[in-house]
Amino acid sequence: DGTGYGTDGTIWGGEFLVSTRSDFTRHAHLHPFRLPGGEAAVREPARSALGVLHESGLPLSLVPGIADSDREVLRQMLDKSVNCPVTTSAGRLFDAVAALLGIHEPQSFEGAAAMRLEGMIEAHDLRLASGPDPLDWRVAVEDLVERQRGGCSRGWLAAAFHNTLACMIVETARLCGLRRVLLTGGCFQNACLTERTIDGLQDAGLDWYVHRHVPPNDGGLALGQAAIAAARCRRNATCA
Repeated sequence: DGTGYGTDGTIWGGEFLVSTRSDFTRHAHLHPFRLPGGEAAVREPARSALGVLHESGLPLSLVPGIADSDREVLRQMLDKSVNCPVTTSAGRLFDAVAALLGIHEPQSFEGAAAMRLEGMIEAHDLRLASGPDPLDWRVAVEDLVERQRGGCSRGWLAAAFHNTLACMIVETARLCGLRRVLLTGGCFQNACLTERTIDGLQDAGLDWYVHRHVPPNDGGLALGQAAIAAARCRRNATCA
């Protein structure tokens, strides 16, 4: 999903949970990065891009649309980890890639940059490079930057990013060793990501499930949280 506090007090949003009807464990997550300014990064995709580049060891100058003075302040914040909470958010990773491809204006609502990124897609089946850890997006971001420098179109890169993220999800699900895979969270409102992920899960011989009666974003997540909380209360007999 976008951003929400996890059980360890950090900002989650790119999680793989092994769940029953009454409990869950965090099996895996996207590689974390920092959000300079915290909540401000939700409104300004360029901040997420700076956090991604900083974590990848790439020049912060690659993010367009930021005044040099502001960029320097944000760089110092990242270097010193001042007001830069750590996140694993897939939504903020979408924002970062959108900003790298030129969508750096402030968002009027969460997910706006990701929607514009999806709208850029040129149909193809290519994807970005990946490393040994399927959830370490840094290799993919480095590849995206190099291909952008080499003249690849924004539509090509937008499609490659979606394909790559879908492959990361499928590979992690496969390595988990469970047959049933539930796709939930706001990022699965993205039709391209959802379709590519389902295709990959089917090819891997895994059963997939998507939302039908409740939304995949906050409404559905809140329902799941309520169900787990209620089960824990019944088990522990600590709630009235």
